[in-house]
Amino acid sequence: MRICDLITSPDPAIRNQSLESWTRNASAAALLTACSELDAFRRTCPNLYERVRALFFLYAIHRFHLPEKLAFTGHSNARGLIPFGGYEQLLHRRFAEAIESFLAVQAKEGPSDGISSALASAYYRLAMQTLADQVRRSVRTVRG
Repeated sequence: MRICDLITSPDPAIRNQSLESWTRNASAAALLTACSELDAFRRTCPNLYERVRALFFLYAIHRFHLPEKLAFTGHSNARGLIPFGGYEQLLHRRFAEAIESFLAVQAKEGPSDGISSALASAYYRLAMQTLADQVRRSVRTVRG
């Protein structure tokens, strides 16, 4: 089963599974592949609920599941430095740009706790910003 099935499946038995049940037996490589799939999905998905759920899945994988798997398998990049430019983008609330910066470092140097932590923060903040933007749009369309 693909991770996006947890978001898009019409079957409630699949859609309502916890992320932890899906990640429990997944390897670090499988989690990284799932993250790539979720990131591509969230970029193209027109459905707000599914897009935000994908962002929160990405946050949870990078924050809670991937670092544990990387430490266990020894695949983590020992340096784990995050790019200063990405950090600045995060501080200036340019979350999509920060994600691009962090993903570029991960692709070049391999996964690490530091990059996963930075990605988790950026995905979480992008999800919250996406929800806040939707609320603003909704409020502006209501007369009163």
